[in-house]
Amino acid sequence: MSYQHQYVDGTTVHFPLGKVVCIGRNYAEHARELNNPVPSEPLLFIKPGSCVVPLDDGFSIPEERGSVHYEAEIAVLIGKPLSKKPDAEEVRDAISGFAPALDLTLRDVQAKLKEKGYPWEIAKSFDGACVLAPFVPGDAIEDLADIGIRLEINGETRQDGNSRDMLNPILSMVQHMAGHFSLQPGDVILTGTPVGVGALNKGDELVLELVGHSRFTSRVL
Repeated sequence: MSYQHQYVDGTTVHFPLGKVVCIGRNYAEHARELNNPVPSEPLLFIKPGSCVVPLDDGFSIPEERGSVHYEAEIAVLIGKPLSKKPDAEEVRDAISGFAPALDLTLRDVQAKLKEKGYPWEIAKSFDGACVLAPFVPGDAIEDLADIGIRLEINGETRQDGNSRDMLNPILSMVQHMAGHFSLQPGDVILTGTPVGVGALNKGDELVLELVGHSRFTSRVL
């Protein structure tokens, strides 16, 4: 299924899909639930645009590759070029949208990679590993330190977090990322997942939302 950025009103975003820049362990409680140390500096990794699929009415998972974990995250859409550690005002001006997203992880595969000290790409960058909902326009959310992200599966709330609990707030996170590599219009930032991650199963019914801003239903095909 092809993917194209769009806003919640159905308007197509004119710039193409780029890379997906992610931050790991950005909520302390999530780091602890997986018995990982809380990082002292941002833990960054990149997923290719080829792994992105739309949330729409459903998405598939590679069950044959072991446990597939959901990680609900606030996604940030970049609309202007950023590089060389821009100031906070530049970053805020470059944000074109916010959306709920799922960062999917092959957890069994990741565990084996971590044991060997290998990179995570195989576990994080498979086709369909980033599930994106439509974006709320960037100027529709004023307080970036109070964005709620919630995931329900089969009627049960599994994750209920807020950007106020991030170890690295959104603006400083994007500044840090742009200090390491240029961000381009169409790039997406995944800002980390709160506590409550777990396995997805075929047939699961999902409700994914940016609390008070957008809400979507979907399912695992």
